[in-house]
Amino acid sequence: MRRRDFIAGVGSAAAWPVLARAQQPGKLPTIGFLGANMNRRATAAFQRRLRELGWVEGRNIAVEYRWTEGRREAATDFLAEFVRLKVDVIHTTATAIALEAKAATSIIPIVATFIGEPVRTGLVASLARPGGNITGLASQVSEAAGKRVELLREVVPGLRRLAIMASVFFDPESVLQIGDVQAAAGALGLQVIALEIWRTEDIALAFDTLKGRAEALYIANSAHLAVNRERVITLALGQRLPTISSVRDWADEGGLMSFGVNASDMFRRSAEMVDKILRGTKPADIPVEQPTKFEFVINLKTAKALGLTMPPTLLVRADEVIE
Repeated sequence: MRRRDFIAGVGSAAAWPVLARAQQPGKLPTIGFLGANMNRRATAAFQRRLRELGWVEGRNIAVEYRWTEGRREAATDFLAEFVRLKVDVIHTTATAIALEAKAATSIIPIVATFIGEPVRTGLVASLARPGGNITGLASQVSEAAGKRVELLREVVPGLRRLAIMASVFFDPESVLQIGDVQAAAGALGLQVIALEIWRTEDIALAFDTLKGRAEALYIANSAHLAVNRERVITLALGQRLPTISSVRDWADEGGLMSFGVNASDMFRRSAEMVDKILRGTKPADIPVEQPTKFEFVINLKTAKALGLTMPPTLLVRADEVIE
């Protein structure tokens, strides 16, 4: 989808930012915005924060929006396009796309959100001193793996067998998530069944092999599974499997629970990083930030469809209950 599909209504600009580096005459500074899939709420938060900082699309800034829809080749093609366009900043989401961006350019500054394992995957040298041309916001997906496993245990009394589904062909972070969930579940005496997804066709096959073998499903964060969210949720409901994910979109669209960072907050903060870079700060001098807001969402309609009675103590702790 192109930029015109996402430009929100804008008001008058405040003091207009001035770029630290010279621009070609008549050329607006440009952000190459590359996402895994469309997230209207988060994208709108990014746009609003840019406007609050004085950047008005079409006046003193241009934004080129592109969506990979979980396709690795699309990410490669769009990033090559951004390099040809000589955009001033590349904004990405997810570790896999950020790694593709790092391979595409060592010159254009990159701001990456939802990077689950920035150091372990080699995206940055350290959180405090990223080095190179990349900075961003970590999502702490792995650090919260144990919390999600515990939430499933509260929902499913006597939980013994837990499945984790991860798309491993595109996202190296997913492999790390499998290990983190296995460690957290193993410490609680749970058996873990890993479902590694390499192609879209593997999703249905994975559920076929899972019948009767697990009592709950942990969905690892990945662009590929996000694009196939409806399919995964439908198949999980068909097997009456309670699910949990790190992204609230899963709970919004029929998954049982989500526990993770607040996407809108992340995108507002990434807009602030883009602003700093456009004003002359180098990415290497901007520490990778940790999340400040987590949200726990329960879909009560899904709980009823699964025949589950959610513990009142769990409902009280939820930031939002979808009824």
